[in-house]
Amino acid sequence: MADRFRRTALVSALLVAAALALVAFGLTAIPDATTATAQAAEPPAGAAHLGHRMAPAVPVAFGDDPDGDGYIPANPPVTGVVPSTEIPPHRYFHEFQANCSVSHTRPDDPIVFPGQPGASHDHTFMGNNTTAATSTTASLNSGGTACLAPGDKSAYWMPTLYKGNQEIRPVGPQTIYYKSGVTDYRTVRPFPKGLRFVVGSPTQSAEEFRNHPGWVEGWECGNQYNNTEFPATCPTSADVQLNLRFQAPSCWDGKYLDTPNHQSHMAYPVAQGANQDVCPTSHPVALPMIEFKMAWPVNGDMSQVRLASGTGHSFHYDFFNAWDDATLNALVRHCVVEALQCDARGYDQTHPEAGAALNADYELP
Repeated sequence: MADRFRRTALVSALLVAAALALVAFGLTAIPDATTATAQAAEPPAGAAHLGHRMAPAVPVAFGDDPDGDGYIPANPPVTGVVPSTEIPPHRYFHEFQANCSVSHTRPDDPIVFPGQPGASHDHTFMGNNTTAATSTTASLNSGGTACLAPGDKSAYWMPTLYKGNQEIRPVGPQTIYYKSGVTDYRTVRPFPKGLRFVVGSPTQSAEEFRNHPGWVEGWECGNQYNNTEFPATCPTSADVQLNLRFQAPSCWDGKYLDTPNHQSHMAYPVAQGANQDVCPTSHPVALPMIEFKMAWPVNGDMSQVRLASGTGHSFHYDFFNAWDDATLNALVRHCVVEALQCDARGYDQTHPEAGAALNADYELP
C-alpha cells in the first residue's frame, strides 16, 4: 500500500511539473474547441495588450479546419499554372479600391486563434461586421459589411491603436487597394473563397519591419515620412492624421487556403530582369496584391501612441476573403486585367469610355 501511494504521489508530482513547464513556455495544451472557448471567454486583465500568445501545442480543430492540423486545402486546387514572364502593354495603373469602414474592435483573431474568443491582443475590424474568433467562410458569407460594395463581405483587421488608454479608430471608409503585384497584370485572377493570411508579425523586429517586402512608406504624418516607429510629434492641424501603407504578398501556391503559420501558402513576387516582377514557381498563381492605406485621427504629442501589439514596428494585418465571387471577378477583370485605375465601383475617371464594373449601388448591373 505504501509503495502504491509513493508511486501515485510521484506520478502526480511529474504531471504537475510538466503542466508548469508548459505554462512557463506558453505551450498550454487545449484539448478541444469547446474547452478552448470556455477558457478564453474571460481573458485575464490586460490580456488584450500582451500581443499574440504562442499558438497552442495541440492545434484546435474548429470551423474550416475540422482536423486541426492548420492546413485548409483549396477545393479544387489550382494546378498547371506557369508564372508569366511576358511583358504586357505598359499601363501605369491596374487596380481598384475596396473602401471599408471600421465595424468593431475586440481581442479576437479568427485566423491565428480560431474558436478562441479573447485569445489575442485587441484588433480593429473593417469590412464584415460579424468578424469574431468564431468566424468561418460560411459565417462571413452570411454577415453584413461596412464596405461600400455589398459584395465585399471579406474581413480585414489590424492591431488596435491607442493614445494612452484611448482607443483611436480610423474614421470613415479606409482605402484598401487591390493591385497587380506582377508585371504581367493580365494573369491576375480573383482570390479563392476562404483564402486567409497574415501580413507581417507582431513579434517582428524594427529591422524586419523596415525591410519587409510589404513596406511602402512606413508611419507618416505632416512632414514626417518613412518612420519605423511612431513620430514623436505630428502637427496639430485638423487635417493631419497618422498614416501607413503596407502591401500583402500576391502569389499563391494554389494548394492551401491557409497553412499553420498563416503565411507560407503566399509569397511576394520576385524580380526577374529589368523591372519585372514574377511569381516564384513555388507560388505560381498571381492574385490581387492588397495594399492597406490607413489613416488614424491622431496628432500632436505622439509619445503615448501605441498599438495593442506593441510599438509601431509590431504593425501587421490580416485578410480573410469572403467576396461574392461574381463581384470580385468583375472588378479584377475590368480594372486589373484591363489595366485601369478604378474606384470602388470599378470606374476610372480618366477612361470614362470603359464604363464601370458595378452600378451606382456598388452592385453588379
